[in-house]
Amino acid sequence: MLEHYFECPHCWENQLKMIDSSINTQNFIEDCEVCCNPLEFELMVQDNTLQSFSVIPIGQ
Repeated sequence: MLEHYFECPHCWENQLKMIDSSINTQNFIEDCEVCCNPLEFELMVQDNTLQSFSVIPIGQ
């Protein structure tokens, strides 16, 4: 597992995301742990290293 900190684009709280490094390309939706607004995550992992990480707010 990899650790990556990011700021929620809804509430701007700094949060920790645990990333499964065994999956190279990841795209998923989760609610923010602080404000509960939906977020879309897009990640790329290569050789156990996080290559790209983006979090996109989903409007309600």
